[in-house]
Amino acid sequence: MTMNLLLKCSDLDETKAFYSEILRFDVSDSAEGTCTVQKAGGTIIFSGGDLWEGRPHCTGTIYFFLPDVEEFYESVKDKAIVRWPLEDMPYGTREFGVKDCNGYTLAFAKRI
Repeated sequence: MTMNLLLKCSDLDETKAFYSEILRFDVSDSAEGTCTVQKAGGTIIFSGGDLWEGRPHCTGTIYFFLPDVEEFYESVKDKAIVRWPLEDMPYGTREFGVKDCNGYTLAFAKRI
């Protein structure tokens, strides 16, 4: 099963730049007023449209599982706001979290 998220963004150009330049996602323009970002089989579609009221927000964490999480952490830790540093979690992952340009929390992890 594949899952894609559709999320609101504050600024489509800023979102595309953040995901392509800082997080090194594959970024493409999609339907009118949206862009698609992909990494490690995960997909988020961002919309600059007024589909939902209020500012972008999410009360959860969006996880991406990567085989090279340590290397990825080293490449982004000084470029993005780190929510928590790379660490081994009691539930069996090595992971870290960042805040994206819209305020969403992303975690990058691998199972250990």
